[in-house]
Amino acid sequence: MADHDLTGFTRGLFTHEGTTRRILRRGEGPAVIVMAEIPGITPKVLEFAEKVAAIGCTAVLPVLFGKPGYDPDPKAHGPVKSGLYAASSLAKVCVSREFTVLATGRSSRVVGWLRALAAHEHERCGGPGVGAVGMCLTGGFALAMATDERLLAPVLSQPSLPLAVNGRRACTIDISADELAVVKGRCERDGLQVLGMRFRGDGLVPGDRFAFLREQLGDAFTAVELDDSDANPDAMLKRAHSVLTEHLIDEPGQPTRAALDDVLDLFRARLLKGTPA
Repeated sequence: MADHDLTGFTRGLFTHEGTTRRILRRGEGPAVIVMAEIPGITPKVLEFAEKVAAIGCTAVLPVLFGKPGYDPDPKAHGPVKSGLYAASSLAKVCVSREFTVLATGRSSRVVGWLRALAAHEHERCGGPGVGAVGMCLTGGFALAMATDERLLAPVLSQPSLPLAVNGRRACTIDISADELAVVKGRCERDGLQVLGMRFRGDGLVPGDRFAFLREQLGDAFTAVELDDSDANPDAMLKRAHSVLTEHLIDEPGQPTRAALDDVLDLFRARLLKGTPA
């Protein structure tokens, strides 16, 4: 691939409590907040957003880190420049007080800003509510955002925080106990469904993390767990990780395509039809 020039996406700004970030949008209809993985809003993240827009939703992409449209593949810019770009994005996350990388039992501070963005986009776009997709380091943000009743379709794609450097961190996810209790209440009372996905061999998303979510959310948590052999063998990253983007094989009959269809079907059911998935 090559850099995406952002054609087809409108650009804007959103400010909450003194913090202003850039926003990309595409489509019309109920909003879906698409939170990119490291190193940022790559061309493949934009392709996913285009698929969200194609079903009749508005894909809303906040710029949390990185340069929107930049292709991190070494084939596009060379291994040195691509490596430096990825490292700079990761460093920004690690030093920022808005992201909780290691601590357990805490939600990242940026989640409050994201909830405000979701509320703003719901008012702007209409519909019964809002969807959210988090990927990798932003994966758990979609769960923490679900304390807001406007969030009807949370998707956790390879949720990687807190980094599983020990067993305790592997058996949790980046949400505070109080906020998790609110989400559990919504699952029991309102029928909220949470969709998660991972590759089984992905060390960044250990099986214990999904076991924790099953224990906490019960039948309200649907886990899509794929074999590493299901990942795109031609992906930039050889270790299977990014279900909806880098390691997607976008062909009928492929397990990663089925996972993508599960996500889009959840948005259709909850945001476009207003009926349970």
